[in-house]
Formats: sequence, structure tokens, C-alpha cells
Amino acid sequence: MKQVATLAQVSAMTVSRVLRGDTGVSADKRARVEAAVRQLGYRPNALARNFRHGQGTGTIGLIVTNLANPFYARLALGIEAAVAEDGLRVMITNTAGDAARERAAVRDFSARRVDGLILVPAGADQAYLAEELPTGLPVVTVARPPAGYEADCVLVDDFGGAYTATSRLLAAGHRRIGFLGNPPSVYTGSERYRGYCAALHEAGLDPDDSLVKRGQEDLTSAETAAAELLALPQPPTAVFCTNNRNTLGAYRALRHHDTRATLAGFDDFDLADVLSVPVLVVDYDPDEIGRRAAQLLGERLANPATGALPPRRVVVRTSIITHGADQGPAPV
Repeated sequence: MKQVATLAQVSAMTVSRVLRGDTGVSADKRARVEAAVRQLGYRPNALARNFRHGQGTGTIGLIVTNLANPFYARLALGIEAAVAEDGLRVMITNTAGDAARERAAVRDFSARRVDGLILVPAGADQAYLAEELPTGLPVVTVARPPAGYEADCVLVDDFGGAYTATSRLLAAGHRRIGFLGNPPSVYTGSERYRGYCAALHEAGLDPDDSLVKRGQEDLTSAETAAAELLALPQPPTAVFCTNNRNTLGAYRALRHHDTRATLAGFDDFDLADVLSVPVLVVDYDPDEIGRRAAQLLGERLANPATGALPPRRVVVRTSIITHGADQGPAPV
């Protein structure tokens, strides 16, 4: 700013007034300042300005586990649209499901003085947040509740969605229903497995361990696990999958083995309606999850006194979509 003032032959205060849009500056001085700004390529440092006035940085940190998953793109768009109304910007980083990278990302965002943090937990324990974050910084977790740390969270009805989907398959006559899921340590995977088991128990069936594969984290491993189920002497007539990667992996296995089975799974996905096998999908709106997370965070930011209130939990409801042919009766 001093360099601009020297070149324009005005005071630094005049430069500041011009950049603020003060109408009390003469047209001649305003023109000289604007010319000097263009010549020097000067850009005001919004971060430094906010610090000077005791304000925040105007940024929100978003930490996700898998940027390759379309869910997180939709989540980020929902968050961005909501916080933009308050003049905030989102910085995003990916942990690849690694707890150490999660903590490093939190530490980095803390050093960058973000105003708040939205986190999709990768690790099983978030107690470290108390050490890494300044007191009072609002945090919202998404998809999984925090463990060892009190924070607002936005969840999907994982149990209810899995229970309903499995019940639909049972009502269509299926009795051998395979399960392709996340690692047991993942909250969404454990809740969806719990819903699957609850539906079986209600129908008088016990889960068959030979029909359960848990731990697939990408499409290739999902296809391998599904192929193993389909190669059983008594293969499943339907397969419930806990996310779209498992569903697509199961579909590939069905195509390669030329086997008939009904698919059901969490997360709708592009072209699900053109697959050659029927697909029952547990659907929800990732944008809505992002908006609700941003809303919770925004309320904490707008009123710091809410920091003393207990953490809030929002559960986003699911719905069932059927693509392709009807789900029954089951093949004999």
C-alpha cells in the first residue's frame, strides 16, 4: 500500500480510502491511485485485513475420505452453496481413509486459521481434535458421529435404509441374500450390516457368514468379493451392497459369470437405470447433507454462545428407488 501511495503521490490513508470505495476522495486522486494499483498489480490481502479487524479468515475446512467418490463432490457442492450466502469459502482436502492423514489435515487447517471445520472421520477416535484445534472452533462431522470428542454431526439413516432394502428383497421371495460391505470399523458399514441382519432376523433367518463379505474399499475388490459369492455351490439370489462401488463391482461379477441375481444397495449412481439386471437403490440427497452440515456450522459461527450447548445430531432420511425389472419372484 505504501508503494501504491508513493507512485500515486498520495498518502497511504488515501489509498486505503480509495480501496474501500470512500466517495470523499477527489476524482484526480482516485484516478492516480487506481492507475498505480494497476501498474503495480496490487491486490488487497483480505486475510491480513480480517486479522487487523479481529475477524475470521472467511474460510471453512472440509476433510473427506475419498474425493473419487461422487458422494463427496455432491457433499462439497451442498456445503459451498450454503456457506457462500455468508461470504465464506471452502478449502477441501482428502485423507484416503487414513487416520494419520486426517489428523495432519486438521492440524494444517488449524494453522490456516479456518473459521470452522466439517469432517468426514477416517479414524475411529477424534479425541485428538481437542489438542489440534483452538478452543471454541466449531466442528461438524458428516456420515459418521465423532468418537471421543463432542461435536454436531449429520448422518444418513444407514440402519433404516439397509433394513428397508433387505426387507424388500425378502418380501420378493429371496432367502439367500449376499452382503457386500465396508470394513466393520467404518460406521456406515456397521450400521448398514446391522440393518441387513435385523431384516433377516425379523423374517426368521440367521445371517449366513458364507454370504457376507466385508472390507471392500474399491470397485476391483468388490468385484472379486462378489465373484466369490457367485461361485458358491448355492450362490445368493440377491446381493445387498453398502455403497455404489460394491454395487458396481457386483454388477461386473454378474456380467462376467453370466449369472442371474438381483442387486440392492446404498447410493444411487449414473446409468443405474440402464443396467441389464434390476437394481433396488437406497437413495438420499448428498447436497442436503452438505447444506445441513453447513447450517449447523453457521449457527455456531453466528452465535459463539451456542458453544455451550450440547452437540446436535441430524439424521437425513432415505428413500427406495427401483431401476429395471421388478425385484421378484426369486429364481429357483
